[in-house]
Amino acid sequence: MKEEDLDTVLVPSGVLVLTFYHLWLIFTIINNPKRTVIGINAETRHRWVYCLMADPLKNGVLAIQTLRNNIMASTLLATAAITLSSLISVYVSTSDSLSSQIVYGNKSSIVSSVKFFAILLCFLSAFLCNVQSVRYFAHVSFLITVPPTDNIDSIEYVAQNVIRASFFWSLGLRAFYLSFPLFLWIFGPIPMFLCSCFMSFLLYFLDTTASILRDLYDLSSKEESQCSDLESVHHSSLSVRFECPDHTKPLLGMNGSG
Repeated sequence: MKEEDLDTVLVPSGVLVLTFYHLWLIFTIINNPKRTVIGINAETRHRWVYCLMADPLKNGVLAIQTLRNNIMASTLLATAAITLSSLISVYVSTSDSLSSQIVYGNKSSIVSSVKFFAILLCFLSAFLCNVQSVRYFAHVSFLITVPPTDNIDSIEYVAQNVIRASFFWSLGLRAFYLSFPLFLWIFGPIPMFLCSCFMSFLLYFLDTTASILRDLYDLSSKEESQCSDLESVHHSSLSVRFECPDHTKPLLGMNGSG
């Protein structure tokens, strides 16, 4: 195989490895969320919102401090992403030759431009995802301290916003992970392909949960306290309290989609 043809074979292969892994991850999160760290974290945050909103006057300070820490972390990643994007843009615009002697592969200027554009697009995606995470966390900081009403949808809306903020945080962090193979592509397609395989192998252990952790989570879910049982209490109370005078059907139904 010619040296110039390595990019057309190894780079798409590395991209396919990362794509297949993330498709599997999305499928697992939807169908078996307890097998993934993202799914367990989403369910835990859902229960956390119900626990805090059971007594917002008592737990308001804890909620605001937790949200503030998440906003600071998202802001830090967003700042790093936009700074790296600016540095890459300045380097590309001022560099006369983007090829290097240590690169083993296609050294054409078009391929070099595609490399830097892919890295730039990755960091811009990380920036936008972290900005959206800050947006949702800032919105939740106002809603979570509001005294809950008898409407279960109001608490569910806050919980869904917290989960969306955590999902955007995960996407922003994942964009930083994916920038490593793209960055190594500057030095050739072989390091890029090897990094893609290693990154998929590493992310598998970071994204999945062990069986003992799933058993402990199921055990803690069964031993629910009064705080974690708030959702079921609200469901039972709403079915009686929000009933029409003619006993036809409740005025408010359960809306799990948020």
